[in-house]
Amino acid sequence: MHRVLVTDDVDAEGVALLLAEPSLQVDVVPTLPVAELHARIGEYDAIVGRSATRITRDLLERASRLRVVGRAGVGIDNIAVDVATALGIAVINAPAGNTVAVAELFFGAVIGLLRQIPRADTGMHGGKWERGQLLGRELKGKVLGIVGLGRIGGEVAHRAHAFGMTVVSYDPYVSDERFAALRVRRAPTLDALLAETNILTVHTPLTEETRGMIGARELGRMPSKSVIVNMARGGIVDEDALVEALQSDQLRGAVMDVFVHEPLAAEHPFRHIPTVLLTPHLGANSVEAQRNVAKDVCVGVRDALLRQDLSRSVNVSAATGDWTDMQPAMLLARRAAAVARALLADQGTRAVTQLTVRCGPALAGGSSALLASAAVGVLEGVLESDRLNLINARTLADARGIACSVGVSSDLGHARAIEVSLGGGMQQLAVAGVATPDAVRLTRIGAFHVDVNPRQTLVVLTNHDVPGVIGRVGTLLGEAHVNIAEYHQARLAQGGDALAAITVDGVVSEDVRQALLAVPEIQTATIVQLRDR
Repeated sequence: MHRVLVTDDVDAEGVALLLAEPSLQVDVVPTLPVAELHARIGEYDAIVGRSATRITRDLLERASRLRVVGRAGVGIDNIAVDVATALGIAVINAPAGNTVAVAELFFGAVIGLLRQIPRADTGMHGGKWERGQLLGRELKGKVLGIVGLGRIGGEVAHRAHAFGMTVVSYDPYVSDERFAALRVRRAPTLDALLAETNILTVHTPLTEETRGMIGARELGRMPSKSVIVNMARGGIVDEDALVEALQSDQLRGAVMDVFVHEPLAAEHPFRHIPTVLLTPHLGANSVEAQRNVAKDVCVGVRDALLRQDLSRSVNVSAATGDWTDMQPAMLLARRAAAVARALLADQGTRAVTQLTVRCGPALAGGSSALLASAAVGVLEGVLESDRLNLINARTLADARGIACSVGVSSDLGHARAIEVSLGGGMQQLAVAGVATPDAVRLTRIGAFHVDVNPRQTLVVLTNHDVPGVIGRVGTLLGEAHVNIAEYHQARLAQGGDALAAITVDGVVSEDVRQALLAVPEIQTATIVQLRDR
């Protein structure tokens, strides 16, 4: 039974998806004081909340059972993601659920600012008729500059065309194909975007790269009487610089929905500048958006707990496309790495310093997940950690000085082939295989071509290619009550070196290994116990 703590008023339709699972015990509680949350968190396998609960280092280090943190929303700046990653805890958010809500709010707020709707409404309710003082401006013909052409930026761009706007964007991480599909012109630099923009909007996460991205220098590069909008995260636009630009009439106005410190202080200068339209972080605050993000994150948490599906986790390099389709390939990567690690250890190389994964074109979308899987295969059995998994394997490998890399290659002989290469000291070994939806097979160990299913226990022998070895090995294993599932013998040349890859049921003891080594023709005997988790 997995226990889930739900807090921060997550929408009931999302919570219902968790309550419907008989193997989940769900406790729905109000936002807890920090001390009480710290006292209780050790009882839970998952926590689901919004922005009110801060998931800090202190909290995560007390959460001995925690496997998943769910955030019903896009932003994860209230979560210590780096700590969660190091502890092997999945962080799942809902990046798509509030997309339409933010895009619609953008146009509502910008039109409100340009047509002076808030002032008009206030005046009318106050008994005034100020029509002559409320001359507005249109969106048609204006240049909309978008920083960040992701989900929300794309939705804003799509709607902007309906208003007759010219749309330009700066996003170095988005392909030319996406720009073309959205009919958006790519700006080569942020400065180039700013120089031609009448209305600037930012739709990026808050990172070290984006913090203070729009400061005094950037605001100064925009055409006079431009408008700036921030509905992403407080801190992307430098608030002090924006205040100065507005007070000097350099800008026509601004729309601010997010702030460095929330709630916005009563004495903040923004509150006293009439050309700033202020909203209290309403971007995702629609009935539909709250329902969507709650459902999305609860599905992600449920699937992570019950099906080990980490495809929605922000801190695992997940496969694109169908997570289920990638499972055989990820299994092969892990097991090929485990085989290579065991063989190198028997050759005297205990410390692996290099891990390289190559995959065929059909697996290119999941290459990062394959590398994480291979890192698990290298470390399992070496690290005594029940939290070693796809989430923290790369971090743990880095901490042990293992240089990791991954690439796509078309020369592996199969579109779904994987090669895992390990190195340490003067030794290097590659193990390769093919993972189809129906089967996982090892096809090469070092220079030897094999064909076996890496399951349960794999026995790898090297021997001189002379008659009778296979029979003696089979007899020896049979007398030890070890059942052979598959036996593949490979050689480089007649009478030279040979390699046997044998999958067997159960565990092969050290005594049986020593008996194999006592056969005169056998040079090495490696036993690889393959884990199923």
